[in-house]
Amino acid sequence: MWCIFGLLRLVSLLPYRAELVLGRLLGRTIALTTGARRRRIVDLNLARCFPEKTLAARNRIKHACYQNIGISLIEMAICWWWPAQKLQRMVDMEGREHIDAALNSGRGVILLTGHFTSLEIGARLLALFMPVQVMYRTQRNPLFDSYLYTKRCGYFVNTVSRKNTRQLIKGIKNRIPTWYAPDQDFRRERNVFAPFMGIATATITASARLAQSSGAVMLPYYPERKPDGSGYILRIGAPLAGFPSGDDLEDATRINRSIEKYVRQQPENYMWIHQRFKTRPPGEAPFYP
Repeated sequence: MWCIFGLLRLVSLLPYRAELVLGRLLGRTIALTTGARRRRIVDLNLARCFPEKTLAARNRIKHACYQNIGISLIEMAICWWWPAQKLQRMVDMEGREHIDAALNSGRGVILLTGHFTSLEIGARLLALFMPVQVMYRTQRNPLFDSYLYTKRCGYFVNTVSRKNTRQLIKGIKNRIPTWYAPDQDFRRERNVFAPFMGIATATITASARLAQSSGAVMLPYYPERKPDGSGYILRIGAPLAGFPSGDDLEDATRINRSIEKYVRQQPENYMWIHQRFKTRPPGEAPFYP
């Protein structure tokens, strides 16, 4: 692991476009070395989410997704070691007024996003403009977990365990914009089956409770890599009106619809390697046989 950290430090010295090339090569290597089970998960996700697309079109998404995963690993080096001045030259923000309006009204802000390959760099770039609070999930490798946590604490105001809801709400009430991605299969938490990509998907109801408890507005937030390879765009949408509604299914559906909008716009940027649809409604056959 220390050798990997050392290699990432060396990579951080390269020009940005060279890092993109290296990231794509790394992604192709990951695609070639990934086990058959993981490849099958990606294929099943794409086949069920895009039945209208041809196999060739889905394969193009898959190959581009792996390349973006490789880029996301290289972007860790950018997050950890690039100075703020260098990062600021590479990022544009659209929709900042939605954050400002919410904060000026005295309300907190929850930045609703999904598990896109640009999530790490997106959060780091957002922290250039304002204090940011993020949730994190403990990593399996203790050394990597400790190193990642330490680095994140260097540029985020709060790095909060997803299990520490009380601390998270406290930060939101203190009007610290909070990065929040609920689009994973949390089987042990309270879920409803809400549509996502045309599939009944186990979706946590905690999003609505978080907004209700903190009094915050929910703003769609999606970071994108610029197509010309010159940097990034942080897109912040208008708040979800009337959220939460008090209806768990309706609220979960609106959360999924917001994330799905950007998945359909940039499908190659979504983490199709996750078993997003593992939990099924009672009596339904397994999604990943």
